[in-house]
Amino acid sequence: MGRLMDRYMRLKRMTIRQAVFGVGLWLALCAAPGFCMDDSPYSGARIFLSEARTLCDYSQELWEKGDMDSAMEALDRAYGLIGRVNEGKNRILARRKESLRFKISKRILEIHTSRRTGPDIVAGAHDEIPLEMNRHIRSELDAFTRGREKGFFKRAWRRSGKYREHIVRKLDAAGMPSELSWLPLIESGFRPNALSEAKALGLWQFIRTTGAKYGLKRNRYIDERLDPYKSTDAAIKYLSRLHEIFGDWNMALAAYNCGEGRVLREIKRRGKKYFDNFWDIYERLPRETARYVPRFLATLHIVKNPAKYGLDPARRASPPRFEIVSVPKRIRLKDAAFRMGISEKVLTKLNPSLRARVVPAENYPLKVPPGKAGILAAGLDRIRSVKYFAGGETLYHRIRPGETLSGIARRHRVSVRKIASANGIRVNSVIVAGRKLKIPGGGETFKTYLVKDGDTPFEIALKHNMTLSAFLRINGLSKRSKIYPGQRLLVV
Repeated sequence: MGRLMDRYMRLKRMTIRQAVFGVGLWLALCAAPGFCMDDSPYSGARIFLSEARTLCDYSQELWEKGDMDSAMEALDRAYGLIGRVNEGKNRILARRKESLRFKISKRILEIHTSRRTGPDIVAGAHDEIPLEMNRHIRSELDAFTRGREKGFFKRAWRRSGKYREHIVRKLDAAGMPSELSWLPLIESGFRPNALSEAKALGLWQFIRTTGAKYGLKRNRYIDERLDPYKSTDAAIKYLSRLHEIFGDWNMALAAYNCGEGRVLREIKRRGKKYFDNFWDIYERLPRETARYVPRFLATLHIVKNPAKYGLDPARRASPPRFEIVSVPKRIRLKDAAFRMGISEKVLTKLNPSLRARVVPAENYPLKVPPGKAGILAAGLDRIRSVKYFAGGETLYHRIRPGETLSGIARRHRVSVRKIASANGIRVNSVIVAGRKLKIPGGGETFKTYLVKDGDTPFEIALKHNMTLSAFLRINGLSKRSKIYPGQRLLVV
């Protein structure tokens, strides 16, 4: 038997067809009664796994020699052997089988990517994303131009003028296709404050974890997912990384929508080398992702010939104009706006990532309207700084009938202990209606918001530059609480 194994190992130096034939012969011999020394119930499974592993290793050698077709053929054969493994209840074999399955899938993806992406392509030195047309793209094209989403598309098209010029410059600098500048149209409708049900936020719809992974800060003062410029830099990094993994823009875009892990799992499930076309896994992707790529390609068809679809480039919005002032201390936007003689709303629109309408310290680059930078810089010394998130002054609250200390603390976003300490009472003291309480550090009083039909806690909080958790907390709500039209809620 040892001689037979030595002979078999020489297969690794043969052609792939010889190797596959040799593996088949070896398996047939091992299946013969009395041949294998291991007569345990799992001997056949172990043999299949061993031979699959050998073919996987052999594919690496073939790949390094530049014979990609033979390498893929070896991997196909290896994947077929894994399919014949019956591990039963043997957990060790099950783990080995899954580990090898993943290794083979990863190797297939690596070879596929090396086929599709030479050094120039990985660096982004390609001009455009090829246009395709099929029934899926045609369906989305009809929806955008004649159907239920015609109004959405026109509004998003007009808004695109605000940011697309900047995005194209950044894509060009990165050597990536300028067509990707239209991705925010289907992501957010080019709205910097767009919020999805999955809590993806901003122009490029980053969730918190992915945003943090690509350098977007989020704390009590700022959420850079809301910054159209910083989120564009993060999106370009992420898209570039996805293209390096998949070597195909359609696959990369699908992964941008549902995560690279999901796309890799679908590729892995196929177990074939012919998975490099997005449409091969189209039916297995989540419905939103399956529509995502056709929506993007439909968008490209429209924007390449806008006149045909009744779109006038002259009606697109202009890019925002602003100057930058480095602010060294924590101040309120309304105080900065007052100093410049403009409305707070103007500053809020220019600086959407400021969550609490407070400029954080550390020389924050505040965007101001043209001609106002010098005025603000000269008046910074006369603007009072804010000690912390909620402000620095002491407010007074007149107790109403039925109010509790904890409810008042939630309303003013300070702890019960701080209120008790400031008023010389205990945290469990009974409070009397009509009396006044000192509210330490209560910087901003709250306004009342009347809930409208269709409002959600997410949208109300976002509209008032509040975090969802802060909005829920001051209103005594939980994430499962329902709100209704006519209800009065507190907002900043």
